[in-house]
Amino acid sequence: AGTRPLGPSGAARSGGRARGAMKFLGATPLEGLNNFFQSLDVGDYRVEGELEAYSCKLAGLDKKLSKSLEQEVAMSPPDTLELSRSPVGPLTEANSRRTLLYLILTLNHTYPDYDFSTLRPHNFSKEQSLRGVKDNVDTLLLEASRLWQEENAEKDVTFSQYTWSTIDNVIELDACDVYSYNPEFESDPFGEGGNIWSFNYFFYNKKLKRILYFALSAKARSMDDDSDYDTNSPFEEPNTDAYDDPFDMDM
Repeated sequence: AGTRPLGPSGAARSGGRARGAMKFLGATPLEGLNNFFQSLDVGDYRVEGELEAYSCKLAGLDKKLSKSLEQEVAMSPPDTLELSRSPVGPLTEANSRRTLLYLILTLNHTYPDYDFSTLRPHNFSKEQSLRGVKDNVDTLLLEASRLWQEENAEKDVTFSQYTWSTIDNVIELDACDVYSYNPEFESDPFGEGGNIWSFNYFFYNKKLKRILYFALSAKARSMDDDSDYDTNSPFEEPNTDAYDDPFDMDM
């Protein structure tokens, strides 16, 4: 019998199947940020996305996916680079395979119309520093931060401070490994046309057995205008009303 490398990989339309048992953590401080990012209009483009937290404590890992990965590891040559060294760690170790499964299941739960079950380690990157992640997010959200400051002039914090303090309350950032997904195909939610920029980060706290997923994209308003013209539908202005902060944050 021959051997084969890990793969192939990529996201595909799934028809909205439910997979796995990652437990979604609702009613968290993230609600305030999610309300703000609900189709945020910043002029030439709009920002939309989500922050979602999942508990891995009682996660019933997708048995079919887990078995498939185990088989691929067993059939691959021992010196295969992806086995010995990958963004999630050596796949010969159970903890590394578990990390990969958690990342895949997070995407499957966040985007139920797609199936990410064939993704493999090369589809992800491990971020080298939390500071670099923060700087990238803060830079991309510079225009959005100005709107937030206008809506929350009474707060004695910056948008960056509010964002990262909120996230830290949920996931304890300093104890996290941070990963990102590298889209390769048009058949996933990150391949839509009109995107000016996008990012997605997984903050994985092994001690808490929890993942926080933070993904946003900026889509050109011209795409909305073209869609409105083509469908002859009345133009609807996005909702830019200020949101009510679900909790008070004393700094």
